[in-house]
Amino acid sequence: MVGRIPRGQVATYGQIAAILGWPRSARAVGYAMRHCPPGVPWHRVVNASGGISVRANVSGMLTQRVLLEQEGVRVRRGHIPLDRYRWRGPRRPARINLAALAKL
Repeated sequence: MVGRIPRGQVATYGQIAAILGWPRSARAVGYAMRHCPPGVPWHRVVNASGGISVRANVSGMLTQRVLLEQEGVRVRRGHIPLDRYRWRGPRRPARINLAALAKL
């Protein structure tokens, strides 16, 4: 699902979890992002407040910021304005829980 997020847009961990049918599994998405294969645009996934999540490896945070800025996403003080850059999700998802998305 993360591979479907367009350049210049972001999604939250919770949003990805909800789209996949697991609305309370944002942490599992975060874990998956730490172990995703090359080519997956992990940098397009941010926390619920639009922030770049804190990591033990600071270089990963800087890399995420640089990659987002290269795609035209404005990052200020580690946060992205979700009202402007949030991806609205796939046009035809396999499974989606609309009630869970409304809570995001």
